[in-house]
Amino acid sequence: MARPFTKKEAEEFFARLSAVNPIPQTELEFLNPYTLLVAVVLSAQATDKSVNKATEPLFEFVDTPQKMIALGETKLIEYIRTIGLYRTKAKNVIALSRALVENHESKVPRTREELEALPGVGRKTANVVLNVAFGEKTIAVDTHIFRVGNRTAIAPGKNPREVEAGLEKVVPDQYHLHAHHWLILHGRYTCVARTPKCPVCVVRELCRYKDKTREVDDKESRPKKLRGHAPSRRRDN
Repeated sequence: MARPFTKKEAEEFFARLSAVNPIPQTELEFLNPYTLLVAVVLSAQATDKSVNKATEPLFEFVDTPQKMIALGETKLIEYIRTIGLYRTKAKNVIALSRALVENHESKVPRTREELEALPGVGRKTANVVLNVAFGEKTIAVDTHIFRVGNRTAIAPGKNPREVEAGLEKVVPDQYHLHAHHWLILHGRYTCVARTPKCPVCVVRELCRYKDKTREVDDKESRPKKLRGHAPSRRRDN
């Protein structure tokens, strides 16, 4: 079992990630809290890139729950057909849009409990919306964060809830707001699943991973290091 991170090491871990990318942004494109919620629901088991490709034309015409209901499930499917599980996701998006209109005055609720009560919304989706749309200090554990938490040993756990709980304890308060974005981007572009890019990793001395890689295609790593830094195509309510 890897040695747990000390408070000082955890502070250094996130200070280094912060230095590379001071204000990280979600790579999902959205206009307002509602379109963010839709995008996150659509992103389950799909890449942000594939979701953005589908939602760019969709959000040109549909940016409120009422407009989504008017569009209807059949036409929504035409927009999101390239995304995995599109039929189930279309059904959930229409259902959650109705729930917002009927129960929340067409607005995205600001509590985890209310969000998780919406069709197709689980804890991870709720945490993303709370963090990105409303500035709450939540951590949404996806596959990237789960991998980084366990591989580095910053917050090991057998399941996402355990990793989330571990991060809630170890992340210094001054880094908590952006923590899950730093970890997602780090897992997406540096601490990748098959061959982590340890030689260019800014937290490599702190990481507990025993099988660090010794070589990396630097030409391949450079452009990816810059991804995700541009602000989202966002419009407030």
